[in-house]
Formats: sequence, C-alpha cells, structure tokens
Amino acid sequence: MTHYQHSLKIPTRGQGFHKITPQIQGIVAASQVDIGLCTLFLRHTSASLVIQENADPDVLTDLATFLDKLVPESGSYHHSTEGPDDMPAHIRTALTHTSEQIPITQGQLVLGIWQGIYLWEHRRQGSTRELVVHITGF
Repeated sequence: MTHYQHSLKIPTRGQGFHKITPQIQGIVAASQVDIGLCTLFLRHTSASLVIQENADPDVLTDLATFLDKLVPESGSYHHSTEGPDDMPAHIRTALTHTSEQIPITQGQLVLGIWQGIYLWEHRRQGSTRELVVHITGF
C-alpha cells in the first residue's frame, strides 16, 4: 500500500468559495495511486471544505446567503478578539467540514459530474490556508 502526502498553501481573497478541484486532481495524479482514498484536511477553524455544485454558481451564492442568515456577524458573541467576523466564522466551520474523503479509481477522484471541491473562506479578509492531502492506495 502506498501513502502519499502533500501540503497545499491556498491564498483566499476573503469570504467565498475557492475551487480547488484541479489542484487536488493534480496531486492524485502525482501520487500514482490507481485505486484508493484521498483524504483532505484543512488546518484551520475559520474556513471549511465542501463538495458542491460546480456548474451553476447560483448554488454557491445561495449557500453563502443561507449561512450568513443562519450565523450572522451581528450575533451576541463573547469571542471578538480577532474581529466581528471571527466567531461567526468558527460557528460556520463547526456546521460544515474541515475534512473530506474521496475515493480514487483508475487514478482519478470519483466525483459526480456536477461536483467540485471548494475551500470555503468564512473570514472577510483573505488569508493563506493550509490543506493537507493524504492519499492511500495501490
């Protein structure tokens, strides 16, 4: 069994979705794993990972709008040391994911035709996020 690990630095431009599918596919190809599992782990508590619609951008807009209403910045939060968008970002991350697992078959991610992998930045200001990609297989 092969283990292959790569760390990606992903610059974000602030709140929103950042498509990372091509970078992950490139790492899978470099691993030379034919059949296995790709594990993604985002090393942050104010951003998350989602596998979501990759064809109609309105889906991502609606998701962001819904989460903004569900977890508003104007809430009565105790934690405010890093700014008014920080605690809502932590809650949004807790409601989503910081890791994903995707099967690999014939050296390719087994994603649905309309699925893409996104880093979802929850802070207003951009940041450089670190994503660990771990691939296991044969």
